[in-house]
Amino acid sequence: MSDRRTGRTAVTGIGVIAPNGLRADTYWKSVKEGVNVLDRITREGCGHLPLSVAGEVRGFDPSAFIEETYLVQTDRFTHFAMAAAGAALDDAGLSGAAADSPYSVGVVTAAGSGGGEFGQRELQKLWGQGSRFVGPYQSIAWFYAASTGQISIRSGFKGPCGVVASDEAGGLDAVAHAARTVRRGVDAVVVGAAEAPLAPYSMVCQLGYPELSTVGDPATAYRPFTAAACGFVPAEGGAVLVVEDADRAHRRDAAVRATVDGHAATFTGAARWDRSREGLARAIRGALDEAGCAPEEVDVVFADALGVPEADRAEALALSDALGRHGARVPVTAPKTGIGRSYCGAPLLDIAAAVMAMEHGQIPPTPNIFDVCHDIDLVTSTARPAELRTALVLSRGLMGSNAALVLRRGPGRTARNA
Repeated sequence: MSDRRTGRTAVTGIGVIAPNGLRADTYWKSVKEGVNVLDRITREGCGHLPLSVAGEVRGFDPSAFIEETYLVQTDRFTHFAMAAAGAALDDAGLSGAAADSPYSVGVVTAAGSGGGEFGQRELQKLWGQGSRFVGPYQSIAWFYAASTGQISIRSGFKGPCGVVASDEAGGLDAVAHAARTVRRGVDAVVVGAAEAPLAPYSMVCQLGYPELSTVGDPATAYRPFTAAACGFVPAEGGAVLVVEDADRAHRRDAAVRATVDGHAATFTGAARWDRSREGLARAIRGALDEAGCAPEEVDVVFADALGVPEADRAEALALSDALGRHGARVPVTAPKTGIGRSYCGAPLLDIAAAVMAMEHGQIPPTPNIFDVCHDIDLVTSTARPAELRTALVLSRGLMGSNAALVLRRGPGRTARNA
């Protein structure tokens, strides 16, 4: 480890596994074009459930990304995370980084329910065949920290590792934790979240959420900020970033794609969406204060967009409370309406989209939305060209967590590598 740093934390690598793309570039192309990939759930054993629409990651072959040694002992959510981590390390130019300095790279992930698909399979063996048929990896594959462990083991990273379990907003909290770890002297942190909540066991567990949409039409199942809002639909997938000290990134001629400049989190209680207005506004103000960012400097907001009328109203009012008059003028987007909410993975996908939006000068649209009923400037229909320097990413969890993260556009590659 190096000495404690006071500089900026850079995003130098992005890896994505999402319902609309298995790479960051294909994800961005789909998001920019406002493609809706929500569809009827096709997973075996789910046809009789009231939840019928979701964002499935289709065409994902884990053996194309991960060695068999790891596949047999890990769940689908960890397959997503490991694949995205490999892509992020490649993007950052840090593949094989552990060979020179294994203690200089850490791993942090956020997780919701863990490995439900692996657990269901082993429980079926237990009740159908007996305990002798339950594999030893059942003890670790379901664990919410499994992705952190497997990414670090696979890459040989021995720096500070951890897992954040703070509701869906934990995706943003994990990035903030990684940024603090870098400022304490670690060279780089692999950070992200991916979820796989569409196995029958996992889906049954979600049916208790009153915020879940049970509408069977993919075009109308998830429509936040409209009068027809009826809840959210779940999704698989997520994203992983590489964050490191910006000065170090410049020294090794890496692309600084964005900087993580501010974060704050609050807690307002489960299903108390009326209280989330105050909690989210406080988180926004805290993140702006830490970033040294005035409200009018925010160029785009990536909204939480829960799709519950009371929650949507609270979010719109929180923007007004925290940003003042700018809250009604700043462009707002929610690309997740085209792919679903992948719980802790959702804010990571929003971060990936925000970074690429700033790079390309395009605010992606909010699919399926054309009749906004709140006082916000929601980008709909098509992408909006804009000069983007600062992005605000918001997230709330079903159990009451609220978080805000401020990102600023990076300079990209150094002049000699441009």
